[in-house]
Amino acid sequence: MGRITLKQVTKTFGDVNVIPPLDLEINDGEFVVFVGPSGCGKSTLLRLIAGLEDVTSGVVEIDGTNATDLPPAKRGLAMVFQSYALYPHMSVRKNIAFPLRMAGIDQQTIEEKVTSAAKVLNLTDYLERRPGQLSGGQRQRVAIGRAIVREPEAFLFDEPLSNLDAALRVNMRLEISQLHQDLATTMIYVTHDQVEAMTMADKIVVLQAGVIEQVGSPLDLYNHPANRFVAGFIGSPKMNFIGGETAAAHKADTIGVRPEHFTLSDKKAPGAWEARVGVAEHLGSDTFFHVDAGDKGTLTIRAVGEFGLRHGDKCWITPDKSRIHRFAADGKTIGK
Repeated sequence: MGRITLKQVTKTFGDVNVIPPLDLEINDGEFVVFVGPSGCGKSTLLRLIAGLEDVTSGVVEIDGTNATDLPPAKRGLAMVFQSYALYPHMSVRKNIAFPLRMAGIDQQTIEEKVTSAAKVLNLTDYLERRPGQLSGGQRQRVAIGRAIVREPEAFLFDEPLSNLDAALRVNMRLEISQLHQDLATTMIYVTHDQVEAMTMADKIVVLQAGVIEQVGSPLDLYNHPANRFVAGFIGSPKMNFIGGETAAAHKADTIGVRPEHFTLSDKKAPGAWEARVGVAEHLGSDTFFHVDAGDKGTLTIRAVGEFGLRHGDKCWITPDKSRIHRFAADGKTIGK
């Protein structure tokens, strides 16, 4: 259980059409990530599924049942918010147990569910602490535990890691992914961070201005973007875009080449483009060079490990012809 279907769902706020007619199928047990820039409608779409916002038109189905007019509590979904929304005066145990107590569940069952959730989330040693005595990552796990005990049909995550520092974000990303494997429950996750989307999702939904630009697996979107917007949004660092005569030579308005699909050399090679090194970002395992390639613009080039070039050095970059993406004037991808 946990299949969610959206049929011609729309949302307007006054005269503003936030979500134009939209169709989407989320399969049972999938980890689906809604990703896009700020204001693209991803959180609004999640809230429409949760029932926290009313659908203007269209149908929301959960496991084949029309849930469009059902209140949130009747949808069998559990939501984890960006803010932890924990009760500061309650222990971890009582915070996790709270939705079960409100539902009138007997104390023995509550204890069993809380103990089980705490074990899954490595919170057993913290059950008697209060939220103020926990780290940000631990508090987020408590919020997730409160959702787990409800045994929902699906979990809805609204940018749950945005309040955490970089190291904690990586750890929690792994923990949520492992939780999905352990529970085998449908999860819908909203983020503006495409790295989170790429590393966590079974299926990514890329949104722009409320419109679904593309749906697919992370590698589908990375290797076969439907348009320039998806190509530029998926991948880090971003794809390089080149227009003018260079693109025209490939019978395109614009071509795109990812930083890792260039060969960088300090010696001229056939078919190479001359460039000059600007800023170099040394990351240890990789170095990202920002080079001035003349009429092709400033490009980002990835080199493995350290590479013996410095600011101002002349270099040559060669794109992998088999990995060049071509885009028409309307931004759509041109087939091979």
